[in-house]
Amino acid sequence: MRIMFIGDVVGSLGRETITTYLPKLKKKYHPQVTIVNGENAAGGRGITEKIYKKFLQDGVDVVTLGNHTWDNRDIFNFIADAKKMIRPVNFPKETPGVGCVYVKVNASELAVINLQARTFMTAIDDPFTAIDQLLEQVHKKTTNVFVDFHGETTSEKQAMGWYLDGRVSAVIGTHTHVQTNDARILPKGTAYLSDVGMTGPYDGVLGMKKEAVIEKFITALPRRFEVIETGRSILSGCVIDIDDLTGKARHIELIQISEDRPFLE
Repeated sequence: MRIMFIGDVVGSLGRETITTYLPKLKKKYHPQVTIVNGENAAGGRGITEKIYKKFLQDGVDVVTLGNHTWDNRDIFNFIADAKKMIRPVNFPKETPGVGCVYVKVNASELAVINLQARTFMTAIDDPFTAIDQLLEQVHKKTTNVFVDFHGETTSEKQAMGWYLDGRVSAVIGTHTHVQTNDARILPKGTAYLSDVGMTGPYDGVLGMKKEAVIEKFITALPRRFEVIETGRSILSGCVIDIDDLTGKARHIELIQISEDRPFLE
């Protein structure tokens, strides 16, 4: 089973980049499941129903979210019907939506799980306890499990990778918007990457206009950050190969497309 995961899509430029390159990436890598993190897709914060449906139209199988899940109130109008969109499973039980979805791949199934860290993040339920409880159910259906772990610190992401090694097929980090260079297969067969990176503006700071960000660092005064909507873009992602029978990862490969790293057919 081959999975392609594309990181944090930021604003309209990120969405345009998905529309442009996803068909080319599918032709090159032939993934059986395509997952995209879309929590920043609507102007840098949240997601709308229109954007969600456009992702599916572009060929996305599952949309994951994160700490900006609720930033666009349109989500409350469609999350109950969005069967291919998941939010972090360790949000409180009363929270709308679900944190896990299953995708049929030939004779197998892939469980896709969204999980959120707590260090320097919103105080929500313990992700380690939440994943333990969820895997009790998931493993009754499949050994093929992909986890989008949305978190701020590399240490918490690495800890989760080691905690789940051999229990899930992949633990891939999102949220920090900068692709890390630590893709590996852990000893018990779990693919790991601290952060897959972002898809969107290439010439800003994490997708935002750089001037306001720089000024805030210099003055320590509050500034409003705005998403870059035009210009150069970057696409960040990874491809993971999983043994369908064992659920163990066999290979992980980084993807990055920009003007400095042009797409090669």
